[in-house]
Amino acid sequence: MATITTTSPSGTGSIPSSNMRISPLGRVEGDLDLRVTLRDNVVTDAWTEASMFRGFEIILKGKDPQAGLIVTPRVCGICGGSHLYKACYALDTAWKTHVPQNATLVRNIAQACETLQSIPRWFYALFAIDLTNKNYAGATDYAEAVRRFAPFVGTSYEIGVTLSGKPVEVYAIFGGQWPHSSFMIPGGVMCAPTLSDVTRSISILDYWKREWLEKTWLGCSIDRWLENKTWKDVLAWADENDSQRNSDCALLIRMGLEVGLDKFGRGCGSYLATGTYFQPELYENPTVEGRNDALINRSGVYNAGTFHDFDHMRVREDTAHSFYNGASYLHPWDGVTEPLDPAEGHKQGKYSWAKSPRYEVPGTNGRVPLEAGPLARQVVAGRPNAAAHQDFDPLFLDCINTTGPSVLVRVLSRMHEATKYYKLARKWLDALHLHDKFYTKPVEHADGKGFGSTEAARGSLSDWIVLKNGQIENYQIVTPTAWNIGPRDSNSMKGPMETAFIGAEIKDPTDPVEMGHVARSFDSCLVCTVHAYDEKTGKELSRFRIGEGS
Repeated sequence: MATITTTSPSGTGSIPSSNMRISPLGRVEGDLDLRVTLRDNVVTDAWTEASMFRGFEIILKGKDPQAGLIVTPRVCGICGGSHLYKACYALDTAWKTHVPQNATLVRNIAQACETLQSIPRWFYALFAIDLTNKNYAGATDYAEAVRRFAPFVGTSYEIGVTLSGKPVEVYAIFGGQWPHSSFMIPGGVMCAPTLSDVTRSISILDYWKREWLEKTWLGCSIDRWLENKTWKDVLAWADENDSQRNSDCALLIRMGLEVGLDKFGRGCGSYLATGTYFQPELYENPTVEGRNDALINRSGVYNAGTFHDFDHMRVREDTAHSFYNGASYLHPWDGVTEPLDPAEGHKQGKYSWAKSPRYEVPGTNGRVPLEAGPLARQVVAGRPNAAAHQDFDPLFLDCINTTGPSVLVRVLSRMHEATKYYKLARKWLDALHLHDKFYTKPVEHADGKGFGSTEAARGSLSDWIVLKNGQIENYQIVTPTAWNIGPRDSNSMKGPMETAFIGAEIKDPTDPVEMGHVARSFDSCLVCTVHAYDEKTGKELSRFRIGEGS
């Protein structure tokens, strides 16, 4: 449905005064305004404006050190387990706890299962339904895409969305519930699983793998898919036999190439992964300094074709264009969250409630924006010289070097992780020793600093905590959505998503499905409204909704 309306400017400096509103561009929760300028139907500039103030950092100040275990999982109704995971490790490092190997395995299993739930749910309920847009009616596989991906009635939509809930049944077996579980605590986990719990979990994951991952998504075994090491391998795989050719994955690849999903949505081309999942025997005594070496899915930064070790001390938050007092550029341990009235902020050139996370990349002038998410962590997985316990996977490093980053490559990177995380979760379930400890009571130090991080479905998710006199003195959360949708910084450098929209050609300005593809490839944890301006005239184009009722 499309309606035309005129709205007033939002006060974002040089942006023209009339706009086209497309709502919602995202299909999750929250509020994000995207403002783009067009010249001859090509996006020439973009501004991402988070329009909702969160303030969890303010809520936590002065609270009991363990308040983050309860509060931060409520930041998000989709990845609350990831919030719990990193909040727990922030306290583990601050209190210098001992974590039994069983507890590390259970934490890993739960974290992986939450992400396994997210992968098919995101693809079918958020991304794939745009392939049924009428703008693609001329595509060779359009009728098949409608048959499979149409909301609620598509054959694959129904299977994917329904079976997406299976992995979090495993999470609930260990955590008592999902979402908003609080069973991970400093020193371990509050559960004592039985053999029945483990065998039931194995059965659930195997059913999910068999009925969706292999039968519907891949049309082959996960081991066959994981033989793909290059973009050329993927293209050959998609046409190898009828089963693979008829899979949802091959359909996405064929149709994506035909409609040009490989031609836009590049982004900033620099990537961050803080890493996730620990080798149990290497992280029994969690420390910030020992974190990187204990990781299974590695941390790292990829910038200008070079890999760098991740160092949390190089993270900064810039507030030059954010609705907070001043223009600070601080490490999160020193972070300040002092909200400013947006009306006053607009006068200062500010336009978003999101801060702008930046990274001080060695050998640069600093303040480098980095993309977080599945593509980022799969690029980092291609870094040579992984330890024996660590993930090495060159596929997506080859993809970005061969075909370039794009909407299609970003989507495939997320789907690729379903195979890898399933295999890890199954391995960890087999490794549990049910008669060993799951918890060691910690010493609750009154003062200290901690850092905890993980790779949520959407990307790097981190907490920094400062304790003083037995209370939280400072708490800062940096989400993957903040890394991706943060506004310009004090050097006027755009955030990753702002950059990704530029250059996209909108074939039909009254139905810009291309903007939806870019936004949903990042899967920002915000419902996005788009305002598009004609760069030459400043004229408003139109206002309408993508995905009525979503």
